[in-house]
Amino acid sequence: MKKIILLSLCLVMGAICHAEKIRVACIGDSITYGAFIEDRDSQSYPAQLQEFLGQDYDVRNFGVNGATLLHKGDNPYIQTGAYRSSLEFNPHIVLIKLGTNDSKPHNRVHLEAYKQQYLELIDAYATLSSKPRIILLTPVKCFIPGENDICDRVISDDIIPKIKEIAYERDIEIINMHNMFGDKWDQTQMPDRLHPSGKGTGRMAKKIYEYLSVKECDRDKVIASFPLKPVREFNFHGFKGYAYDDNGIECYIVKPHHAAKGRPWIWRARFWGHEPQTDIALLEQGFHLTYCDVSDLYGSPEAVKRWDRFYSLVRKAGLDRKAVLEGMSRGGLIIYNWAGKNPRKTACIYGDAPVMDLKTWPLRQDPPASLAECIPVMMKAYGFRNAEDVLAWKGNPVDHARKLAKAKVAMIHVVGDADIAVPVEDNTTVFEKLITGYGHEIKVIHKPGVGHHPHSLYDPEPIVDYILEVTGQKAAASN
Repeated sequence: MKKIILLSLCLVMGAICHAEKIRVACIGDSITYGAFIEDRDSQSYPAQLQEFLGQDYDVRNFGVNGATLLHKGDNPYIQTGAYRSSLEFNPHIVLIKLGTNDSKPHNRVHLEAYKQQYLELIDAYATLSSKPRIILLTPVKCFIPGENDICDRVISDDIIPKIKEIAYERDIEIINMHNMFGDKWDQTQMPDRLHPSGKGTGRMAKKIYEYLSVKECDRDKVIASFPLKPVREFNFHGFKGYAYDDNGIECYIVKPHHAAKGRPWIWRARFWGHEPQTDIALLEQGFHLTYCDVSDLYGSPEAVKRWDRFYSLVRKAGLDRKAVLEGMSRGGLIIYNWAGKNPRKTACIYGDAPVMDLKTWPLRQDPPASLAECIPVMMKAYGFRNAEDVLAWKGNPVDHARKLAKAKVAMIHVVGDADIAVPVEDNTTVFEKLITGYGHEIKVIHKPGVGHHPHSLYDPEPIVDYILEVTGQKAAASN
């Protein structure tokens, strides 16, 4: 009997030791291959992704120098041995990053076929017996000047939109790699302005690892359980968005391709779709993205009331009890006024050049002509009779500092130090001093020499990392 038990244990252990690894195929061009990296066998993004994922995964590099997705390109990927090998590998996960070389002048003339031929490539993997999870990676930013070679304008304006259309129409996963190296060339990350260094490919691997590490739950529950029926569906950068009409008030919900456990969400205030890189990155991390229109209400009690109703609707749909609030410019008024009333329902506040006091915007000592229309609209929203009413008002974002500090609400601001529209010293700096005075803290990212625009950060990683950290959604990545 003991021999039988011992034999059974050996068989079980043997099965565990020989359990099938998750096969990951990295499809792409020279950036995937690891061109010009001194030790590409260990420093290419697929090799570093292997280190992140560990021994339960088998990550293979099927990158080909100069490869194009286009069949009439100068080096079609589907005609390479790497392509045939990748199919024989029968992967469980396929990461596709093709499009950079398609932007060359002699290749871009065939871009009308790009979308259809990308779909054909996807279908070739989708029909494998492994039924793989297919993830599209947008090309990284190219810093080569001009349009006589690989061209970032063509990548941004012509190629990436086609990839987003495919992701939306086929409901295929997509990761935005284009913003991750910023909008200013960093030689340490991309020595030749095109091919990432080992440091750069390490960031690529980390981003993909964190995407694959999202702890999932049912992503369709929120849309199915939302009390209102959508009036239309739309494409939000490759993700499915749904528009609702709540008694004449427009609301949006965008669902991630894989919802994170707990169903965290970010609530966008004002300027929907403007500088969306933070929203996209959080969708990739399993957050839902929401919006409830409060235009021309300037964070007034009516705006807060409208947000209270929307909050009750999304809670019935299953989103987390606490929201991440995002407000750019005048959007700061509603996020802080709602959080001031609902600090226990607020997971984090991200203010981007936010208005923190009506006395600094739109009511100013010498308001420019551009504010001529804003002031009477604001006065009407609040029911103010005159400027004295505004000066006496104690319901501005800065007036909620004590309550938010006491509740230990996490807060991050991104500000341009040369902002004259919403001056930092009159808004964020005043608020920061109040918060620290109450024994709490706020993270402020300064952009030297930058004005009110552009909002956000081209590479939103510092913002996203902060939000993931304070909401407990940060993957424990180490390498």
